[in-house]
Amino acid sequence: MDSSGTASDVARAIVAALGWSSSSDDRKSAMSYLESVKSGDVRVLASTSFLLVKKDWPSEVRLHAFKLLQHLVRLRWEELSPEERREFAKVSMDLMNEIANSSGEWALKSQTAALIAEIVRREGVSLWQELVPSLVALSNSGPTHAEMVCMMLRWLPEDITVHNEDLEGDRRRLLLRGLTESLPEILPLLYTLLERHFGAAMTEAGRQQLEVAKQHAATVTATLNAINAYAEWAPVPYLSKYGTIHGCGFLLSCPDFRLHACEFFKLVSSRRRPADADSNFDSAMSSILVILMNVSTEFLRVSETNSGIISDSDFEFAECICESLVSFGSTNLQCITGDSEILSLYLQKMVQYFRHYKIELHYQSLVFLLALVRDSLSKPKTVGDGSVDNLAPGSGQADNHKRKILPFVNDEICSIMLDISFQRMLKKEKSNPGNELAVLELWSDDVEGMGDFGQYRAKLLELVRLIASFKPLIAITKVSDRIIMIIKSLLLSPLPSQNLTILESMQLAVENVLGAVFDGQNDENGSASDAQLASCRILEGLLQQLLSLKWSEPELVEVLGHYLEALGPFLKYYPDAVESVIKKLFELLTSLPIAVKDPATSRSRHARLHICTAFIRLAKTADTRLLPHMKGIADMVSYLQKEGQLLRGEHNLFGESFLIIASAAGPQQQQEVMTWLLEPLSSQWTQIEWQNMYLSDPSGLVKLCGETQFMWSLFHTVTFFEKALKRSGVKKGNLNVNNSTPSHPLASHLPWMLPPLLKLLRAMHSLWSPSVTQLLPGEIKSAMIMTDAERTSLLGESTKMPKGTITFTDGLQNTKDGNPEPNETDIRNWLKGIRDSGYNVLGLSTTVGDSFFRCMDIEAVDLALVENIQSMEFRHIRQLVHSILIPLVKNCPSDLWDIWLKRLMYPLLVYSHQALRISWSGLLDEGRAKVPDFNGVLGGSDLKVEVMEEKLLRGLTREISTLLSVLGGPGLNPGLNSEQSSKDSNAVSTSLVGFLLKNKDIAVPMLSLCLDAFRWTDGESTIKVASFCGAVVNLAMLTDNVELRQFVCKDLFSGIIQGLALESNAFTSADLVSLCREIFVNFCKDDPTPRQILLSLPCITPQDLAAFEEALGKTSSLKEQKQLMRSLLLVGTGNQLKALAVQKSVNVITNVVARPRSSISASDSRTEDGGAIGLAVIM
Repeated sequence: MDSSGTASDVARAIVAALGWSSSSDDRKSAMSYLESVKSGDVRVLASTSFLLVKKDWPSEVRLHAFKLLQHLVRLRWEELSPEERREFAKVSMDLMNEIANSSGEWALKSQTAALIAEIVRREGVSLWQELVPSLVALSNSGPTHAEMVCMMLRWLPEDITVHNEDLEGDRRRLLLRGLTESLPEILPLLYTLLERHFGAAMTEAGRQQLEVAKQHAATVTATLNAINAYAEWAPVPYLSKYGTIHGCGFLLSCPDFRLHACEFFKLVSSRRRPADADSNFDSAMSSILVILMNVSTEFLRVSETNSGIISDSDFEFAECICESLVSFGSTNLQCITGDSEILSLYLQKMVQYFRHYKIELHYQSLVFLLALVRDSLSKPKTVGDGSVDNLAPGSGQADNHKRKILPFVNDEICSIMLDISFQRMLKKEKSNPGNELAVLELWSDDVEGMGDFGQYRAKLLELVRLIASFKPLIAITKVSDRIIMIIKSLLLSPLPSQNLTILESMQLAVENVLGAVFDGQNDENGSASDAQLASCRILEGLLQQLLSLKWSEPELVEVLGHYLEALGPFLKYYPDAVESVIKKLFELLTSLPIAVKDPATSRSRHARLHICTAFIRLAKTADTRLLPHMKGIADMVSYLQKEGQLLRGEHNLFGESFLIIASAAGPQQQQEVMTWLLEPLSSQWTQIEWQNMYLSDPSGLVKLCGETQFMWSLFHTVTFFEKALKRSGVKKGNLNVNNSTPSHPLASHLPWMLPPLLKLLRAMHSLWSPSVTQLLPGEIKSAMIMTDAERTSLLGESTKMPKGTITFTDGLQNTKDGNPEPNETDIRNWLKGIRDSGYNVLGLSTTVGDSFFRCMDIEAVDLALVENIQSMEFRHIRQLVHSILIPLVKNCPSDLWDIWLKRLMYPLLVYSHQALRISWSGLLDEGRAKVPDFNGVLGGSDLKVEVMEEKLLRGLTREISTLLSVLGGPGLNPGLNSEQSSKDSNAVSTSLVGFLLKNKDIAVPMLSLCLDAFRWTDGESTIKVASFCGAVVNLAMLTDNVELRQFVCKDLFSGIIQGLALESNAFTSADLVSLCREIFVNFCKDDPTPRQILLSLPCITPQDLAAFEEALGKTSSLKEQKQLMRSLLLVGTGNQLKALAVQKSVNVITNVVARPRSSISASDSRTEDGGAIGLAVIM
C-alpha cells in the first residue's frame, strides 16, 4: 500500500472532520474513515501517523497524528512484535529531537513528550533504563531540547500517580520502582537544568536578548512542572539531598517563577510522614518550613507596616505560601515539636495570617488554627480528627506531641484569635462604612471557595468556644469588654438603632463563650469551679450595663432581649441576678405597644415575641434557677393578660416556659402546672356551641374563617396543646406499645382535648372535597392553593420562605370600624397552622401510653383523618402519614390492632396505591405525574410544574414506603426473622404483618403497592419497601398460608427481578438480591415457580441453573450465596439488569479516597426500561 497516498487521504479526512466549513455529511464520512484507519492494519496506522507528524503538514494534522500514535501505543501496542516496538520507540525519540530542532509550537512539543511517556509506560522498566542516558544527553542540546525532556519527565510519573485503568497494578509497581531507582539521576538532572536555564534566562534578559531569554524561561517552567510531578511521591529526603528543595526555595524570590515553585512546597508540605521515616525526613521538612516562614516574614512585614505596594500577584503568591504552611501544620507538625523556637515562630506566623485584613489569608489560617486547637484539647485517647491528625503513628506519641503544642497556644495568641473572631462575625454587606471594621476585608457574598457565611461563622464560633473552654477568664474578659465598648459607642450615637449590626453580630459569640465556661462541669461537691466564680465576677459588670439600658425602640429591645437570654448559663451559677433579669425582660415587654395598627409597627410585634421567647430559653439554660421565681412570673403574666397587655400567642410562649421550669422540679409539679395551664383553655375549647356553629358542616368552617379573632384563638389553643405534649417528656419513636403510662401529665387531659380537634380537622379536610370546593368563596379557594413560596421551595430555588409567609398573627388587624374581615393570607396561614399543629397533637398523643387508644372513639378519628382521603392532595397525605399514622402504628397496643389499624389502613392503602399508580404511570409513560396538588394553580412554566409534580409524587411514594417499612419493622414483629427454620404460631400471632395480611382488603393493596414500587424509579422507596418484603418472606416461611407462599414465590420473586432492571435501584440491589436468595433457598424445594422464573430469563439454560444450585448447596456462607445469585441473574439476563450492571462497572482499583455514594438523579428516571424481561408467561 502507498503510505504517502494513505497519509494524504488521512490528512484530508482530518481537515474535513475538524473544519467548520465542512458539511455534516462530510464530517461524518471523515470521522468514519479515520475510525477505520485506527482499527485497521496497525503497521499502516503507525507508518501513516509518523509521516503526518512531519513539519510539512499543518499543525492540526500533526496534532491529530500524534493522537493516533498515542492511541496505537495505548490500545494496540501488543500487536507489534518486540523488534517493531523497539523501532517505534527509536523513531519516536528521533522525532523528539526533530521537534526540538524545529522549535515547534508548545502543543506539538507536549504531544511528543506524552507519546514517549506512553511508550515507556507500555514497555516498562527495561526501556526506561535504556532511555535515561539518551534523555540526559538530549537535555544538554539546548533550551528547547531540555524543555521537551522535562515535559516527558513530567508526563511519566503523572500517568502513574494519577490512576489510569490502562496500566495494570503489577506493571504500575514495576514502573514506579524503576522511576524510584532512577531518582538519583533524574533529580540532579532537574536541579542542573533549573540552575542552568534560570541563570541563562537572567543573563540573556540582562543583554536584552528577550527571545532567547523566553526559551530559557520556558525550560525553567517545564522543569518546575516536572519537579512538581515528583514532589507528590518521591522520598522527601531525596528532594533535600539532590538540591530540589533548595532550588525551588531560591526561585520563591523570583516573581516570574514563584507560583510554580510554591506549588512544589504545597505538594511536599501535604505529604504525610511515613511510619518508617527517620531524622532525614524531619530535617528536610524543617528546612521547607524555614523557607516558607522566611518568605512569609517579608510579606507580612510589608503588609502590616504599609511600607510598600502589594499587588494582586503578591497576594496570590501569599495565598499559596499560606496554604503550604497550613498543609505543613496539618500533616507534619510533629517534625518540629521538638524545636520550641521554630514551633513558636510557626504559630506566630499562622496567627499573623489569621489577623490579616485579606479574607482569603485569614480563612486559610482559620481552618488550620481551629483544627490545631480542637486536636490539642481533645481527650488523650483521641488520635485526631482529620485535620491536624498525623501527629504520630501511635496514640501515645500523639498525646505527647499535643502536650508539647498546647503551651505555645498562650494567652497572647488566644487573645488575638478572640479579638479577630469577634471582629469578623459581621458580613461586609451589613457593616457600616467608617466603623472600626472598615480596615478589614470582611466576608462578602462574592467570595468563592469558602462555603457560605453560615459555615464560615460556625468555624469562628467553634474556635471561640474552644478557646473559652481552654482560657475561660480571657474569653469572658474579652467578650465582656467588647460588648461594653460597643454599647458605650451606641449610647454616644445619635441614631443607635442604625448602628446595631456590630452588637447583633456579637450575640452568638456571647452565647458560645458563656456556654463553654458554664457548661455544667462542676466540682465533685456540686459547687462552681474557681474559673466559673471568677467569670461570674467579671460578668457582673456586663450584667449591670445591660440592665441599665433604657432602650424602647423595637430593634434595640430585641437585641437587648437576646443578650439577656444569652446570660442563662451564667445565671445558673449566679442566681442572685435572676430576679433582676426577669424584671428587665418584663420592662422591655411592656415598653412595646401591643396593638398592631399598621405594618409600620409590626417590628414591635416581632420584638415582643422575642422577649417572650427569651423566657423559654432562660428556662432551658438556667436550669432550676427560675423555679423560685415561677409564681412571680405567673402573677405578672396574669396581670398583663387581665389588662389586655398580652396577646394569646405571647401567653402560649410563657406557658411553654412554665412547662420547662416545672419539668426541672419533678413530675408532681409538672402535673400541677399542666393542669393550671390547661384548665382555662378547656372551658372555651369544650363548649359545644362553637363546635355546632362552626364544625357541623363546611359552611360553618367558612363562617369561622370570617371570625378572625376567634379562629386565631382556636389556633393558639391547638398550638399550646402541641407545645404541652412536646414539653411533657414524650419521646419519639417509643415502641413499647404495651406499656401503659397513666402517670403521664397529659393522659387525663386527652379525652377533652382531642374530640373538638378531630371535628376541626374533619371540617378542614372536607373543604377539599369537590362538591364542597365549588361552593366556597374565592378567598378560601385561593387560600387552599399551594403558595408561590411553597412552589419555590419545591423547586429548590430558595431554602427560605419569604418573610411573613408562615407568620401567624393574632387576628387583630381590624378595619376602621372595628369589624374583622377575612383575609386570604390569614386564612392560608391559619389552615396550614391548624393542619401542622393539629397533626402533631394527634401524633404526639399516640405516644401517651395507652390513653389515646383506650379513650378515643375510633369512629371520630376515622372520620377526621380518612373520610376525605380521596380528595386530599399528595402533600397533605404525606404529612398525615408522617405526623399521625406512623406514630399511631408504632404505639398502638397489639390487642387494639383490630380496632384501630384495620379501620385506618384500609382506606389509606387503597387510595394511595390507586393514586400513586396513576401518577407514576403518567410520569413514566408521558413524562408528567399530574398530581392533584396543582389543580387550579395558574402560572409557572410547564417544565417547573412537571418538576414540582414529580417531587410531590416521590415525596408521597417515600412516605408510604416508610409506613410499610414501619409495619414490617422488628419492633412490631417480634420473633419474625429469617433465622427461624421451624414454624412458630406464637411468632406469627404477635406479628403486625401477619395480622394485616390476614385481612384481604388490606393485604391486596399493600402487596400490590410493593410490587409496583419495584417498577417505579425511586431508589429510596425501594429500599424501604424491600425491608417490608423481607418481613413478608419471613412470615411466609413460618406459615402454611398457600396464597402467601404463592405470592412470594411467583409475584414477589419476579417483581424483584424486574426491579433490578432499573438503574435507580442500584444502591439497594444488595437487598434485592438477598431477598431473591431467601426466596429461592427457602421455597424452591416445595414450589417449582422460582425455578421456572429463572429459566424464563432470556440467557439461562437448565445446565446453568443446575450448576447454580450445585454451587449453592456447597456453601453455607450467606455472602457467597448472594454472590452466586447475583452472578446468575446477571448472566441469565445478558447483563440487562441495570441495577446490578451499574455496580459491576464500578472500578474497584483506585488510589484516591472513595467518594460517598449519591442517589440516582431523578432526571434519569424517565429513560429507564421498566418492561418485563421474559417473565410474561409466568406473570
